[in-house]
Amino acid sequence: MKNIYLAGILFLLYSCQSSKDPENTMSAAAQEAPKPRLSVQEKAQYSALATHFIDSILNKRTFNGSILVAKNGVPVYEEYMGYKNIRTKDTLTAETPLQIASTSKTMTSAAVLQLIQQGKLSLNDSITKFFPQFPYGDITVKMLLNHRSGLPEYLYFFEKNGWNRNTFATNNDVINAFQTWKPGRASRANSRFDYCNTNYALLASIVEKVSGVSFPQYMETNIFKPLHMNNTFVYTMADTARFSPSYNWDGSEWALDFSDGVYGDKNVYSTPRDLLKWDQALYTEQVVNKQLLDSAFTPYSHEKPGLHNYGLGWRLLVYPHGKKVIYHNGRWHGFNSAFARLTDENVTIIMLVNRFNRGIYTTARKMYNTFGPYDVKDAGEVE
Repeated sequence: MKNIYLAGILFLLYSCQSSKDPENTMSAAAQEAPKPRLSVQEKAQYSALATHFIDSILNKRTFNGSILVAKNGVPVYEEYMGYKNIRTKDTLTAETPLQIASTSKTMTSAAVLQLIQQGKLSLNDSITKFFPQFPYGDITVKMLLNHRSGLPEYLYFFEKNGWNRNTFATNNDVINAFQTWKPGRASRANSRFDYCNTNYALLASIVEKVSGVSFPQYMETNIFKPLHMNNTFVYTMADTARFSPSYNWDGSEWALDFSDGVYGDKNVYSTPRDLLKWDQALYTEQVVNKQLLDSAFTPYSHEKPGLHNYGLGWRLLVYPHGKKVIYHNGRWHGFNSAFARLTDENVTIIMLVNRFNRGIYTTARKMYNTFGPYDVKDAGEVE
């Protein structure tokens, strides 16, 4: 019965005639993207399709967060459930920023690519060009971007070397730790893919070194403000008024620790509507030029066969039949984020929660097949 329902919706979608929808309004930045609009009928039908899928798979009783699904940049499903603060019962709304965890890496990558476009750095620059005392001079900017640096995870060796969990570390502390402790490598440079938060903490510091301003200020001036992402910011310890706590699955608050002071690998707070603006800008050259964007969406690691790969700040699912999903999920404390771009269909799937819920990864992935032929069983979920 479910398949018949979905087939009927899809038939109507492909057969309906276009007409203008006065409700389809977007930011000036997103309007520049070359794409068709949705008619009133198409919007209603895609909305029914997304609603039916989410209602059939998502346990809303345990969901505390926000969901936005868009087609051609037009939201066809949008819902905000639960609380920004479970203790005070502050309602979560469309303007409530939540931490997007490792989805932040997509924006850190864009900042680096902007500086490359401006000729201020190169993918082949050694990390020692920016930090001369860094102990591993064979690591390049490109290896940091595609997680092939072989560096160890700062989250682990800080504690191993006795850093106090109650003392917030900074990006400079990460650099100084490498120069002082000289931790062993996880692997040889450029020998294999090894996802590591250290890479993106270092990239944020490179952005600061090259631009001459703090990473939060660079992102505000060069990405968030131009794209009208008005509820998006890089969290620092000065942002306690805008801070949203996160919670474990049982509702207990997740305490901050030393690593919450580091950005670039995480610590961007945003909303689904702002992330849709980010998504739509990537269909244009507003952020960086097409050549650099294409390089960001190109797979670089081929040691292991399979669908999963990584570009420059983006996870990729590359299917045998030629389809590609450009995405980046995230997990940090009780925050989970799922952000997927089905560029063949111009579909965007965004799910953010501040109460730990791994189920959003499965939900987002299974939704791909609602809009196109992505039903390959070994795709799995990657946070």
